[in-house]
Amino acid sequence: MFKSLSQGHPIARYAVTAVLSVLANLIAQEATVQSLPTAHLMVSIVVGTLVGFFMKYVIDKTWTFREAYTSPRGEAQRITLSGLFSVATTIIFWSFELGFYAIWQTDFAKYLGAVIGLSIGYVLKFWLDRRHVFREATV
Repeated sequence: MFKSLSQGHPIARYAVTAVLSVLANLIAQEATVQSLPTAHLMVSIVVGTLVGFFMKYVIDKTWTFREAYTSPRGEAQRITLSGLFSVATTIIFWSFELGFYAIWQTDFAKYLGAVIGLSIGYVLKFWLDRRHVFREATV
């Protein structure tokens, strides 16, 4: 299964990394809540977002899009552009997560909103990454 997936279309590989990134994000959030129970809600959300972003970027660069290393400057430009796109899609993700939490006031609602927001954000981010960030490998 993994061998055929590894040879498959970038969107299939992107979907796998999105699921792994969502899981890493939620696990990091829950670990933060458990280790810092008195911290503000946003602390866990920011920690989860950072963990998810860095994990996703590294896997997408090396496996999803199979982008070759260019130069320190090229890599800095690529991660900066990916980061800017991530900010835009993070606004979608946080809006759903915080909106669900504000309405229903439960951890389940917060995580459900996170999954919905992350799903929408990753669909948009795939298109942006493929078209603008990792374009050499996907032309």
